[in-house]
Amino acid sequence: MEIKRNRYLERLISRINNGMIKVVTGIRRCGKTYLLFHLFYDYLIKSGVPVENIITVSLDDKDYAEYMDPGKLYDYIKSRLTDPRQKYYVFIDEAQYAITREEMKNPDIPIRLYGVLNGLLQKENVDVYVTGSNSKFLSTDIMTEFRGRGDEVHIAPLSFSEFVPAFDGDRMEAWRDYTYYGGMPRILTERGDQAKTAYLDRLNKEIYVKDITERYDIRNGGGMEELMKVLASAIGSLTNAQKISDTFNSNGIKGITMPTIANYLVYLQESFIVQKAERYDIKGRRYISTPSKYYYSDMGLRNAFLNFRQYEETHIMENVIYNELIFRGYNVDVGVVEVRSVDGNKKKQLEVDFVANQGNKRYYIQSAFAIPDQKKMDQEQASLIKIPDSFKKIIVVNSNTPIWRNDQGILVMNLYDFLLNENSLDI
Repeated sequence: MEIKRNRYLERLISRINNGMIKVVTGIRRCGKTYLLFHLFYDYLIKSGVPVENIITVSLDDKDYAEYMDPGKLYDYIKSRLTDPRQKYYVFIDEAQYAITREEMKNPDIPIRLYGVLNGLLQKENVDVYVTGSNSKFLSTDIMTEFRGRGDEVHIAPLSFSEFVPAFDGDRMEAWRDYTYYGGMPRILTERGDQAKTAYLDRLNKEIYVKDITERYDIRNGGGMEELMKVLASAIGSLTNAQKISDTFNSNGIKGITMPTIANYLVYLQESFIVQKAERYDIKGRRYISTPSKYYYSDMGLRNAFLNFRQYEETHIMENVIYNELIFRGYNVDVGVVEVRSVDGNKKKQLEVDFVANQGNKRYYIQSAFAIPDQKKMDQEQASLIKIPDSFKKIIVVNSNTPIWRNDQGILVMNLYDFLLNENSLDI
């Protein structure tokens, strides 16, 4: 079964031979290797690139363990560049394994991997692609280190539109499976609830928690796990390090300070497990520093952390909509609209679930599980009708109803039309 990742493949194709280091980032097991080593590799072969001109190194594979030493990695790649008249394509998978703990912890120690990449970048007949599961030591640093010559392609677990064609069932069945077990590509090959649950549990414990605790030298792995559970339980809710610290204290979890929790939150973002959505004051045109919302990159991982005991479809639907907007390339914030009471003496804040920006385009989006009556409609549109601009306002509803526009000019769209039509926001 081949899962199409056309959006990401097109992004790689458009960057061929652009003189930059292409950095494919994303949470581990989301399909980075499949995208680069299979889909993009096959594209190059079909385009006429000889097999021997594609040099692949998988640093999380034991067969390539010696090349975690940047010097040996460079020597190996250089030995494969046998003809200066030929174009070579270098793929390095999970590149962060060539960065030592000492290099990560001490900013005064140069990261030798960057020297290797810089050396390859200077060769006119070499086009370099790397994948990695940590933003701090790959995308962010490479953008800085190479002064604009790093080019990031971020890949996420399967979107719903990628998931449905590979799923054996109708779209409603697909939605249930997707929101319960998530969109990690391998989940589609696991048969039965027990196998899917076991796979997600292994990912959480044996890869994500282990990776983070080892990479950041965290001694209290249990504290990190507790934080991940708190965030999983609170998707769609405003929170910050102080509130989480208070929750820990009230639950009798000791020894994890607020600054430590703040660091852990950063580590989870850098590892692409969660993403942070900041609050934006729409009328005041400014960001509100705290609290914020955190969304999981994959619903299956989120549910597995909670032992599948908190399947709250309203919050899960909101998380999926957030992930879809990120997948489409939008910058996404949580909107805040400040309004006065009828007598003008009191102020209150109304929330817009998402403010999605892309270039000069902006959309205001509410996630509503159901709108059974006018009272609920009034509640969902209250913040939208107070926004003092003409950008499109949309309510996404979990239903099969046709797309329509209400008396306030707000577009009401069913969940499936929104998720399965890439251009749904422009209808």
